[in-house]
Amino acid sequence: MTRLSLRSNPTRWRWVLWVLLAVGFMLVSFHRVTSAVLADDLSRAFDTTGAELGLLHASFFYIYAGLQLPAGILVDQAGSRRVAAAGLGVMAFGVFGFALAPTYGLAFASRALLGLGGSVLYTATLRFLANWYRPDEFATMTGWTVAAAGLGGVLATTPLAIAIEQAEWRMVLLGVGVVGVGLAVLTYVGVRDRPRDAGFEPLDGVEPPMSDIEFATVVENTKRVLRERETWLMGTMLFLVIGTNFTVLGLWGVPYIADLYDVSVQTASMFVFVGNVGFLLGSPLMGSLSDRFGHRTLFILGSCVVFTVAYGLIFLLVTPPLLVAGGLLFAALFVMGGVVIAFTVAKERHEAEASATATGAINSLGYFGAAVFPAVMGYALDAYWTGETVAGARVYTPAGYRVAFGIAAAAGVVAIVCAYLLHRSESRVESAAMEQAEPTD
Repeated sequence: MTRLSLRSNPTRWRWVLWVLLAVGFMLVSFHRVTSAVLADDLSRAFDTTGAELGLLHASFFYIYAGLQLPAGILVDQAGSRRVAAAGLGVMAFGVFGFALAPTYGLAFASRALLGLGGSVLYTATLRFLANWYRPDEFATMTGWTVAAAGLGGVLATTPLAIAIEQAEWRMVLLGVGVVGVGLAVLTYVGVRDRPRDAGFEPLDGVEPPMSDIEFATVVENTKRVLRERETWLMGTMLFLVIGTNFTVLGLWGVPYIADLYDVSVQTASMFVFVGNVGFLLGSPLMGSLSDRFGHRTLFILGSCVVFTVAYGLIFLLVTPPLLVAGGLLFAALFVMGGVVIAFTVAKERHEAEASATATGAINSLGYFGAAVFPAVMGYALDAYWTGETVAGARVYTPAGYRVAFGIAAAAGVVAIVCAYLLHRSESRVESAAMEQAEPTD
């Protein structure tokens, strides 16, 4: 009886469908940050420098970033269900290839294939939310979706380190690939793009999007999105914040703590675990507060300030007390939940049929940062490397990490400027709308 009631109630059933998509996005997040725990294993397996390891990590993001806007267009035309299922299938092939790769080149190509498959999951989920949830629920649900990514990041830290201690890293990744195949099948069978596709009437307060969008309309939507100054402000801000956070937490965070605090990889991963918990908690909280109070850009601006202070303190102190370092990583990831409210701003600036295109555009710019920053920080670390290795893995110096975190702090300063200009722009729009709404004598 309970099962029948769940299936017949659209406001409850949509949660089941969202969970399938959110778990898929969680898997994307797991793969994009595994390099931190795997750094020493990958360095030994493929005999890499810091820059080469950064490029290997970033290979996921080269295609991932480049396909965010096309992914948005594809989702607007083909729907969330088919695009997400296909993406999960491609991602599974990528992880199989990466786990079995005998050479650096094949590992690079396989991780790029992971990025190809994963590139569509977030945009597909956001389009699903636009179809199934009211506008005043969207930021909250976006926050919970990003929280799923935070959970993926958590699983890629200490749990992954423990699993690798029990079994060789390649075997662990093969197991994750099998899970991905099963999830792709479940997504294709279970998810429905719109309430109508699941046998329901459109939900109250949800604007039904067009079921079929002409290609000419898609092209015009894309031009309009890319012409807007606010698109580039939000995209640049995400480029800096996402790029920095995913580089620190996804690649260099574990080596930083292991090298400078002389602790094991498993212990270092626990502090990166704390940072990912911040991401997990911050996204739904910030999204809920934004929906409750209606302030989007104020939350974004405040989050950029905290992000900059967190990395600025690590830059200045280099080796603060270990618990303090963990707290600063937590803060930097926690406030990313406020920065990603930009996706809600982008969605609300455009009509329903262009929502995935708008969010895909700024997401693309954001993940280009995750493709650029790993190699940039890797080059900085290599420049100060003294030649010391431990068990075949490079050990980097405090001076190198100071430069790397200086880059992170500088990125935060520019992000604050972008957030401030966005806030001013949106405030003027809101003020104009209020003036037009006031009755005239």
